[in-house]
Amino acid sequence: MTKGQIEAKISEAVSKFEIEFMGRGPKQIRTIIIQDLIIVRLKGFLSQSEQKLAENSQGVELIKKLRSTLFENAREYFEALIKEVIDINIISTHSDVSTKTGEKIIVITVDENLEEKLNR
Repeated sequence: MTKGQIEAKISEAVSKFEIEFMGRGPKQIRTIIIQDLIIVRLKGFLSQSEQKLAENSQGVELIKKLRSTLFENAREYFEALIKEVIDINIISTHSDVSTKTGEKIIVITVDENLEEKLNR
């Protein structure tokens, strides 16, 4: 498969994960592979109630804590979905939410230069 096809498959896997474990999928998702990093950017993933909560600092803190806890509790499943696509060991997974823009960024570090491997 090409780099673009792998990126699309990762986006599909992340979307599936978001629907199954977070309750809904994002409006837009994009995956970029750079060397040994996989960067996934999700747009429009906050629910209307979360958007309303994000109007004050306590709500922002609550959303970040909830989303972080949900992600951490499902990390093994998430990494298994990604590993099915890339068949490379995952070293770490990082995630953060912006309540200001309604975006989520996931950064996955793998133990090989995936970009180089795909270009062979």
